[in-house]
Amino acid sequence: MQRWRGFDAAPGGWGRSVVTIGVFDGVHSGHQQTIGHAVKRARDLGLPAVVVTFDPHPSEVVRPGSHPAVLTPPLRKAELIEGLGVDVLCVQPFTLEFSKLPADRFVHDMLVEHLHTALVVVGENFRFGHKAAGDVELLSKLGLTFGFGVEPAPLVTGDGTVFSSTYVRACVDAGDVAAAAAVLGRPHRLEGVVVRGDQRGREIGFPTANLFTAKYAAVPADGVYACWLVRGNERLPAAVSIGTNPTFSGQDRRVEAYVLDFSGDLYGERLALDFVAHLRPTLKFDGIESLVAAIEDDVTRTRAVLALP
Repeated sequence: MQRWRGFDAAPGGWGRSVVTIGVFDGVHSGHQQTIGHAVKRARDLGLPAVVVTFDPHPSEVVRPGSHPAVLTPPLRKAELIEGLGVDVLCVQPFTLEFSKLPADRFVHDMLVEHLHTALVVVGENFRFGHKAAGDVELLSKLGLTFGFGVEPAPLVTGDGTVFSSTYVRACVDAGDVAAAAAVLGRPHRLEGVVVRGDQRGREIGFPTANLFTAKYAAVPADGVYACWLVRGNERLPAAVSIGTNPTFSGQDRRVEAYVLDFSGDLYGERLALDFVAHLRPTLKFDGIESLVAAIEDDVTRTRAVLALP
């Protein structure tokens, strides 16, 4: 998969293409269906499939301070999109100037002038241009003017809920990682670098990897979770605690993973956690003995959830 920074990075002599456009944070089941449809139509037409996405999130530019939690950081998003068979990922820098492009200029400058679009596949709720003035109806009219087709992709729903990044963020924020996984089509993943903590886990027999996450990362609600820790090609079972360690009157919110049946050193490594199930809320215990007993129960339940011996 080729990766372009901005639509003006399209090489000279670039031919026609099938394009889909969106933020695609999470690359959830709805996104997968839209991108998959674009890839299929591209194969039908013998053309490359191009995904256009944006960085940073448009909300942060249009309404500074409103940056939503990020479900998939850029590299993870690119990996997921590549896995869908896309030929080109075009990451368009979303600047204040770009946000002010009128809808017709957005279409002409990007889709016509640079990407030479033959067909656009977008979600039926797609909006574009300054103040989101453009919709699928306008896109279709502009397609007639500029010579490209438009195929709206229906929204994906489950149990009456429209699958969206906003809904997934709400699930993660509430700690309902199972519901998030149902929409994503895979467990919610949190990435970070292992840094040194207070060493309390080691002192009580449960050493933890303290994960330092990115500023806008979608961190699940405080609680204890059964997870898979992803280390390169390895998947290691882990009981993960998120919170402030109230038993020790902690102040900083942390993500701490106790990796089952593991004794190696993870400091400085970049790892990921795939959240499978919420086990219990964060609790304040009366002393070390009750805390250790609770952790032992967390480990037992993690083994059961992950179907380990």
